[in-house]
Amino acid sequence: MELGTFDIKEHLLQSSEEFRRLAQKHSNYEEQLEKLLHKNYLSEEEKVEEVKLKKWKLHVKDQMEIMIQKYRQQAAKQAGPSK
Repeated sequence: MELGTFDIKEHLLQSSEEFRRLAQKHSNYEEQLEKLLHKNYLSEEEKVEEVKLKKWKLHVKDQMEIMIQKYRQQAAKQAGPSK
């Protein structure tokens, strides 16, 4: 039986310090972005910060997705060929 992405994320959050660290970073970047986006006006520095935060958040999300895919592949190998 193939695990869904949500189940894999939950498993990795419980079992992988690296995944937890990445998830925390992603959450922190999201919080910082939300603070910026609630402002009526962004200075040039804040606009640059917004772009940086979005890039960092996406990079962390990509790293998390790689870990999810590796876990999925390992689980499929352990399950063996399906009939």
